[in-house]
Amino acid sequence: MKRCFKKILIGSYLLLLAAAPLSVKAQKQRRVQPRAEVQAMVTESLQASVHQYHYLKQQLKPDQWPRTFENGKLQTVTPYAWTGGFYPGGLLYLYEFSHDHNLLKEARARLEKMEPLKTVTAHHDLGFMMYCSFGNAYRLFEKPEYKAILVRSAQSLARRFDPRVGCIQSWDQVKSLDGKRLLKFPVIIDNMMNLELLFFASKATGEPLYKDIAIKHAEMTMKNHVRPDFSCYHVVDYDVETGAVKSRETQQGFSDNSAWSRGQAWGIYGFTMVYRETKDARFLQTAKGMADFFLNHPNLPKDKIPYWDFNVGQAGFDPPWNFDPLKYQPVPRDASAAAITVSALLELAGYVDRKTGDRYQRTAEAMLQSLSSPAYRAVTGENGGFVLKHASGGVPGNIEVDVPLIYADYYYLEALMRYRALKK
Repeated sequence: MKRCFKKILIGSYLLLLAAAPLSVKAQKQRRVQPRAEVQAMVTESLQASVHQYHYLKQQLKPDQWPRTFENGKLQTVTPYAWTGGFYPGGLLYLYEFSHDHNLLKEARARLEKMEPLKTVTAHHDLGFMMYCSFGNAYRLFEKPEYKAILVRSAQSLARRFDPRVGCIQSWDQVKSLDGKRLLKFPVIIDNMMNLELLFFASKATGEPLYKDIAIKHAEMTMKNHVRPDFSCYHVVDYDVETGAVKSRETQQGFSDNSAWSRGQAWGIYGFTMVYRETKDARFLQTAKGMADFFLNHPNLPKDKIPYWDFNVGQAGFDPPWNFDPLKYQPVPRDASAAAITVSALLELAGYVDRKTGDRYQRTAEAMLQSLSSPAYRAVTGENGGFVLKHASGGVPGNIEVDVPLIYADYYYLEALMRYRALKK
């Protein structure tokens, strides 16, 4: 099996080398200066989050991973859910801040149960599951066993790459949202987030293949997911034999041609990260374009926490699902999209010119302040133990609408820690 996998990787590598374009000149990273009043807010928010996660920890059994809190009940999953890495990852961010060994003990217990996930090949979410958890653990402690688990996870993720398409297949197959078609090689914008695991594996092993797969996937996503105005499609379905695009559509947005806010956030974050790893200015341009689309959109509310989709109910955007315009009033927000975007902007601000970087930083600060206000951040002991309120998962399926979500917490905590690190 190992020899067969190596042959597949070598064949893919040769195809990638043949198709790889030359990189263009990189933008130097600029130091971003924090503001004292925002730093104080960040410290207070992290302190409150430590208390809240102690409360969340007490609600869980050892085989339960938190997902959301609905109708007064904590909803949990197994570690094999795509969200499995966010809880231990969040604990590790809070340990990094507080040095609270009870949080570290809980995180390590969860990591131990997650190690078998390194061989999962059924979907593309190994980056979310393993890099958000073991990646943070390795960053903090540099244990060789953590590195080995991450490399093995990257091998599993790489198995989903098909050189005929040039992408990592997200799911094996899925029905279109209207139920009329079967998508056989669907690739979703979320998949950009899993590429960081591949970049890590190349650096850890010296094997360039993982990085080459990540770059090729990012190039194809840039080509086929990102629209001329820098909004993006959620799903692109490919013909596995020819690599041609069969359809562009949505599974979680309002319509196939709308701008689903969390998808836009995944793109901003993902292309910023790919630029960091490659210094290829094409990816920086895409990250900037997607960020500007998000921040300049006329439907972005004044508090800068987006609706779950920027185009809900607008003319020219027809949902491929049975949408009742009176069902969701007011239109649900998505705090997870805001948290992901804040974290991305704090990095992206250091890669652009000073004027643009200052704008990104000030907007990120405003979004952080909104998320940290009573309107979005829960009181300790409430909200099922989750930090943030008002996130939305799968609105078309009436799944997790206007509720706390574990990945909203994770990227919020990451954004707080990134801002805190600016002073160092």
